[in-house]
Amino acid sequence: MTDIAFAWAALGGDPALVSRVSTVVRRGALDARLPVRELARACVGVCALAAAELGARRAGLAEVPAVRVDDGAVATAFHSERLLRIDGRAPVAFAPLSRFWRTADGWVRTHANYPHHRRRLLGALELPADAAVERVAAALAERSATDVEERVYAAGGLAVALRTPAQWAAHEQAAEVSRRPLAERGTTGPAHARVLRPLAASPLLPAAGLRVLDLTRVIAGPVGTRTLALLGADVLRVDPPWLPELPDQHADTGFGKRSATLDLRTGRETFEELLGRADVVVTGYRPGALDRFGLSPHALAERRPGLVVAQVSAWGAYGPWGGRRGFDSLVQVATGIAAVEGTAGRPGALPAQALDHGTGYLLAAAVLRALTERSYDGRGRFVRLALARTADWLTGGVERDAPGDAAQDADDGTPPRLIERDSALGRLRYAPPALSFTDGPADWPRPPGPWGTDAPRWA
Repeated sequence: MTDIAFAWAALGGDPALVSRVSTVVRRGALDARLPVRELARACVGVCALAAAELGARRAGLAEVPAVRVDDGAVATAFHSERLLRIDGRAPVAFAPLSRFWRTADGWVRTHANYPHHRRRLLGALELPADAAVERVAAALAERSATDVEERVYAAGGLAVALRTPAQWAAHEQAAEVSRRPLAERGTTGPAHARVLRPLAASPLLPAAGLRVLDLTRVIAGPVGTRTLALLGADVLRVDPPWLPELPDQHADTGFGKRSATLDLRTGRETFEELLGRADVVVTGYRPGALDRFGLSPHALAERRPGLVVAQVSAWGAYGPWGGRRGFDSLVQVATGIAAVEGTAGRPGALPAQALDHGTGYLLAAAVLRALTERSYDGRGRFVRLALARTADWLTGGVERDAPGDAAQDADDGTPPRLIERDSALGRLRYAPPALSFTDGPADWPRPPGPWGTDAPRWA
C-alpha cells in the first residue's frame, strides 16, 4: 500500500482514504526487473480512489465507496492497445522504422509511426523517402548515438540515445525532473466555477455532467480522457484536420468519446464557444506548442475562470528537453529503463507501455482530485504530469512487493477477460476498464467511432 499512499499524497488526497483501497496481487502480472506491477497498481488505485471520492462528494454519501485493484485487470488494461481486435484483426503496433538500432558507439531508438516523423527521420539521415530498413541501419551504424539524437531532433524527428541509469542521472534534464513532484498542482484565479448537480448513488458516475475538451494524442493523454469518459464526462477530442491519429490507436483510446477536427487558425470562434462551456481542458502536445493559440494554463484561466487545466508531456515543461517531443518508448531509452530491462548487451523494454498508461491514470486522478477540491472553493486548478517523472518514480521510488504483502490470487495464468460489442468501426473485442469501486461503471457508455467525424460542439 506504500506506493498507493505516496501517489495519493502527491495528488493532495486525505491519507485516511487510502484505507478504502484493497488489492488483489498477481505475481505474474507485468513481470519485469523493475517494479512495473506495483507502479501500475498504484496509478490505477489512486485514480479509482479519486473517482470514488468525487462520487461520494457529489452523491452526498457518508463514506467514500470501497476501491478494489486487481493486478490482473490492471495488466489487461495496460495492454489495451495490443489486445484490441476489430473484426478479428490485430492492431498495427510499431512501424518498421520505430525500433532500436546499433550506432557506432551504442544504441539509439527511433519513433516513426506517424508519416511526418518518418519523413523527418529519413531527411535527417539524408536518405530518400522510400529508404528500406537496411539503408537506415547502415546510415545509423556510421554515427554516434548522441549525434543521431541531436541530428534527428533538429529535423523535427524522434530519436533518443540509449543511456544507463547513471548516465541519465548525470543529465541536466534528469536533475530537473527529479526535483519536481510526481504531479504538479496549483490554483488559478478567483472562485468562479459552476456548481455541479447532485448525483444518484447507483450507478455512480463521478464525472457526469462535466465537459472535457480533449487536446491530446497518442496514449497517455487519451488514456486519461478515456477514463474520464468512463466516469460519465462528455469528452470531446479535437484534432487538427491535417494530423490524423493512427486508426488503431484512436480506436483503443476513443471509448466513450466523440472526435472532431478543428483548425485553430481559422476556427477560433468555434473553439472559444467550446472553451466557454468546458469544465476541463486536457492537453498532450509538447510544452509550448499550443501557447501561440492562447492555450497556456494562465491564458485559459483568464478566459474561463474556474477551469481545470491538465497537461501531460514526455519530458516535462522545464529543463533543456522541456520543448522536445517524446513517447513512452523513447523515455524508457533515455532514462535507463531500456538498459536495465535489456539482456546480452541488447536494450530491452517494459512489458507494457507502462509510462504512458500509468501517467494517463495519474492524469485522470489529478483532474478528479482537482474537481473535488474545486467543489469546495470554486477556484480553477492546473495539474501537470510527465512521462519522465513517472519513469523517475519507477526507477527510484516504487517498492517491489514482498511475499505476504497482500492477498495473492494463485491463478496467475487466467486469460484476460475481454468485452465484445458492435461499433461503427466493426465488431470490437477490447480490454475492460481497470477502475473498480462500489457501484462504479463496468464499461464505457459508447464505443469509439471513426476519427474526426463528430461535430465540434458539446452534446
